[in-house]
Amino acid sequence: MAHHQSAKKRIRQNEKKKIQNRYYAKTMRNAIKILREVEDKDEALKLYPKVSSMIDKLAKRNQIHDNKAANLKSKLMKHINKIGVTA
Repeated sequence: MAHHQSAKKRIRQNEKKKIQNRYYAKTMRNAIKILREVEDKDEALKLYPKVSSMIDKLAKRNQIHDNKAANLKSKLMKHINKIGVTA
């Protein structure tokens, strides 16, 4: 148990940040899931910049690694490009 005032405050701050971080990560995952379920290429292209922005923000805050962000965006773009193709 923390005895110093600063340590108690740090615990409170960490708890708040943890809740915020979970929210942003879950929101990003849900947005990715929605984008992957879209059947229309035009609609997917409209959603992509928003999802890409979410991914970049998480990478900037070091919640996800920069390479993971790049891989996610690449896979999403590949998915969007496949939507219109029938083969």
